Amino acid sequence: MKTLRDVKIGQTAVIKRLHGEGALKRRIMDMGLTKGTEVYVRKVAPLGDPLELTVRGYELSVRKADAELIEVE
Repeated sequence: MKTLRDVKIGQTAVIKRLHGEGALKRRIMDMGLTKGTEVYVRKVAPLGDPLELTVRGYELSVRKADAELIEVE
């Protein structure tokens, strides 16, 4: 299983599935990270946390812990 955390800088991935439950999953979906959405990894902070993404035409920062819950292809 490949997660959003495994995607390298400059690569694009498509969200396949969201893991997690309840409020956490809802928060991820509210940020626009839903099944079938294309995500581009722009940058990673020097210590690896957070990731900076481009999703649906806007910039988004996501923690590594949250990125591990997003399965991509």
